[in-house]
Amino acid sequence: MNSTKVLGIYGSPRKEGNTSPLLRELLKGAKDKGAKTTEIFVCDLNIQPCIEDYSCAQTGKCCLKDDMQGIYQHLTEHDHIVVAAPIFFYNVNAQTKALIDRCQVFWARKYILKQPLGSSKTKNRGVFISVGATKGKNLFDGTLLTMKYFFDVLDTEFFKSLLYKNIDAKGDILKHPTALKESYDLGQALVTM
Repeated sequence: MNSTKVLGIYGSPRKEGNTSPLLRELLKGAKDKGAKTTEIFVCDLNIQPCIEDYSCAQTGKCCLKDDMQGIYQHLTEHDHIVVAAPIFFYNVNAQTKALIDRCQVFWARKYILKQPLGSSKTKNRGVFISVGATKGKNLFDGTLLTMKYFFDVLDTEFFKSLLYKNIDAKGDILKHPTALKESYDLGQALVTM
């Protein structure tokens, strides 16, 4: 039995948006290989934006008390993290970005307080899944940097991304010829490599 834990962070403000079936398929692929999966729906949670009060640099804890407390626990307990979020103005949507920004506490622990994040025996991996409405050449460039450093602060290797352009209206991703299979296959690869 595979004891790997995969955390799926669904960031879209639209419950059944185009990133939803992609994340669902990826987690199904991981489950079919025996992994335990957990889903977080960001928009169901109360996550305040970071207020940059810097107390985390002294205490290693965030001064804001909201649903991020549970997310911090998930982020440290899971082996692999998958973030699925759409692109709004060349970055992830605001709800997802608030979650990412609130991980400043991990940056403070790691780089200021020199506190290890955990003692995982596996090589943690991160995956980013996204869709964007335009065909812009640089559509995902800024977000890929954001995700790289988000995963880095969690001692997680940025393993792979699945990025789809020209996907906007609800259900557009279901018309893509390979997206769902690519997501499922990535879920299997994530927990077997």
